[in-house]
Amino acid sequence: MWLLALQRLTPLRRDRRRHRRRNRPLNGSIAAVDKRKGLPCQQDGHGDSNAAKRMRRSIPALPEDIWHHIHSLLPLRDAARAACLSHAFLRFWRCHPVLTLNRPTLYSKANAPEENSSCIIDNIMRNHTGTGIKIFKLECIYDACNYLDSWLQIAVTPGIEELTLRLCYGDDMKYNVPCTLLSDGVRNTIRCLQLSWCAFHPAAELGPMRKLTSLCLHSVHILGDELEYFLSNSPALKQLDLIHCQEIICLKIPCVLLQLHFLKVSFCWKLRMIESKARNLSSFILETGPRETKVSLGETLQMKNLQCMSSSNFICYARAELPSNMPNLETLSIGSNREMVATPMLPTKFQFLKHLSISPPSYDYFSLVSFLDASPSLKTWLLDIRRFSFDPANMEQESIFGGSSQLRQMPEQHHGCLKSMEIKGFYSAKSLVELTCYILKNAKSLDCLRLDTTLGDPKCDSQPPGGECLEMDEDFVMEARRGAEAIRTYIQDKVPPTVKLTVVEHCRRCHLHLHSDNLSE
Repeated sequence: MWLLALQRLTPLRRDRRRHRRRNRPLNGSIAAVDKRKGLPCQQDGHGDSNAAKRMRRSIPALPEDIWHHIHSLLPLRDAARAACLSHAFLRFWRCHPVLTLNRPTLYSKANAPEENSSCIIDNIMRNHTGTGIKIFKLECIYDACNYLDSWLQIAVTPGIEELTLRLCYGDDMKYNVPCTLLSDGVRNTIRCLQLSWCAFHPAAELGPMRKLTSLCLHSVHILGDELEYFLSNSPALKQLDLIHCQEIICLKIPCVLLQLHFLKVSFCWKLRMIESKARNLSSFILETGPRETKVSLGETLQMKNLQCMSSSNFICYARAELPSNMPNLETLSIGSNREMVATPMLPTKFQFLKHLSISPPSYDYFSLVSFLDASPSLKTWLLDIRRFSFDPANMEQESIFGGSSQLRQMPEQHHGCLKSMEIKGFYSAKSLVELTCYILKNAKSLDCLRLDTTLGDPKCDSQPPGGECLEMDEDFVMEARRGAEAIRTYIQDKVPPTVKLTVVEHCRRCHLHLHSDNLSE
């Protein structure tokens, strides 16, 4: 990396000569390294005495600011080693702009002891002048609570652009990030803030974060109103990521965040409501939250990517409300834990929707035709029902083998864009068979259909000959085999020759102790 930097910067020498008075060279301090360290030609009295001269000439006499820039490009360990070679590099080391302090940086071996990590960091910070730091990252350092305040006072100064604190405390050891760190000068330059495993309670007197564009909080103790206040004072924010923030019950995104385009909320188990007024939001992801989280995004005309896997009746809500509230959607991934009514057929359209993923509960899957009918540009569709497809309470009632085998019909509606359809957790539900047959009949552009009757990849092929597959619930295995039989009986002969059908099912070694392959049992 050092040599590449030299190759890029050496042509600048000619342009720098006219500025030598303002940019003083290093006066041979780097070339003098060979005298202090002792080159091979100097150690051997019979060596070529001109070798040292050629070595000194091979190091260009660049201005000090260029050498400073080269030093700043070095990885932290290499920059520290270079500081041992010359007084100039030592000066550069004391104002190095990027400090990434983590285990890979501090230790050359993965199994190195960690007892002295805090002492090593403390030595680095005490030898730093506290000026020129652009990026400061402190990650996975144990037993550092006695040092954190002093380290942050040195590192977080006006001019800093990125601050990352990823601490490794238990639930009862939360470091409270002091708001006094965010002085006027810091707030005017910081662009990225990432906090993990700590507490952060922004006070009312905290001023605006004028340049902050990215905020990530992971397992941070912060209240909903505190976060709302902080967001209201961050008008330049573009990306917000909240993970495992268990103190937030109500998340409100203020309307002043006109530049916010990405919002992700993951595993915030106490969250009950998300209300966003950021009208230019283009990507929203809600992962694995409480079942009753209410989501209100308003009219978000710029929304192109929506992933929401939480609320009850959200599938019906998405079909009824999103075409008008989010007319520019291109990717939609939704799911719910309970749907009280089937998905309605409506005249509204997702004109630009290309990729659809739905994870519904056990209900009338045939009603999901409404999404296909509303999406003239749809190219891929994933239906994931693995969480609910093998509920013993619904198997016999829904199975196509348990009642009438007469399939429902709908008026033909040709679809010319759908290329790929995949159903994960396919089982013998009659409405699921009806949905699949409808797609095969009406999706004229369909290239591939994948029906997976397992809970995912069974990895049967990876077992050695004669090996045993993983133990699974008996009801699950039997229903998976009924699903495969439903495919062979009602779907396989309806597949056009232009469509590649892939059926994923358990091998015959799965649960041989059942002593039965009879699908009617």
